Amino acid sequence: MLALTQINVWHWAGFIVIILVLLGLDLGVFHRFARVVRVKEAVLWTVIWFILALLFARVVAALRGEEEALEFLTGYVIEFSLSMDNVFVMALIFAYFNIAGKDQHRVLYWGILGALIMRGAMIGVGAALIQTVHWIYYLLGGFLVFTGIKWAIVNDDELRPERNLVVRFARKIFPVSNDTSGKFITRVNGRFALTTLALVLLMVETTDLLFAVDSVPAVFAVTQQPFIVFTSNIFAILGLRSLYFVLAGAIKYFRFLKAGLAMVLILIGTKMLTATWYKFPIAISLPTVTGIIGISILASMIAAWREKRGKKTEAVE
Repeated sequence: MLALTQINVWHWAGFIVIILVLLGLDLGVFHRFARVVRVKEAVLWTVIWFILALLFARVVAALRGEEEALEFLTGYVIEFSLSMDNVFVMALIFAYFNIAGKDQHRVLYWGILGALIMRGAMIGVGAALIQTVHWIYYLLGGFLVFTGIKWAIVNDDELRPERNLVVRFARKIFPVSNDTSGKFITRVNGRFALTTLALVLLMVETTDLLFAVDSVPAVFAVTQQPFIVFTSNIFAILGLRSLYFVLAGAIKYFRFLKAGLAMVLILIGTKMLTATWYKFPIAISLPTVTGIIGISILASMIAAWREKRGKKTEAVE
């Protein structure tokens, strides 16, 4: 059996550089000018990021073995699934602030860069805490179970930008302009001022941070290897941006998705709480999570189809 490659600083640096290059090509070449992202293009990019994630899983398998490759894929599926709820919140934010379709890609692009930094910091702190204070692992498990139950029984989709502490703080410190040129900063009477687009970016960043509080611990339930947790998170949020343009207009067709995500959180939290007595096989975790999400999406689509057919029947009668 070949010895496993030890992950060092060069692997981290190489991964981050590759991601930055890909993002640079995205904004500097493919989306150099602000424009509306069409659904077909968004589907293509979602598939491309998915294929890149699968290729990276093969790299992990070659360096660290099949088990860690499965851990990466499971973490990726969990993070990607939980990100779907984030997509719908972003759609509400853009609608609330009336952000033009051509500017939405720009906000999501810079939002991903911020997410890369924030999640890297969270994963570093989380890994250090779990290694030094082991009971934190069970605390995170209990938190995930609590969050899953809350998602299942509480229906609170109302958007309240006025309650966002970061946005309120920014409004107090900086003047805010209604500039619609697609810039984040402008000048008003000789002073620098934030635009509405900048406020939206702040909301997207803080929203991602709140979602990361749920999703990052969920991936730690799969693996405690910081490199696997980080890379699976990054690939998921890279695909999230293109996924937004695919799903944003189809919110009503995913009515049971949140229930499915709640079940995933409860399952993962329970796995963390019972880890001392039973280790859930990683080969079962991946199809279980995928199956729950798939069933919730399928049930949502069937319900939407039946509702649409019922309305057509009523119209005929």
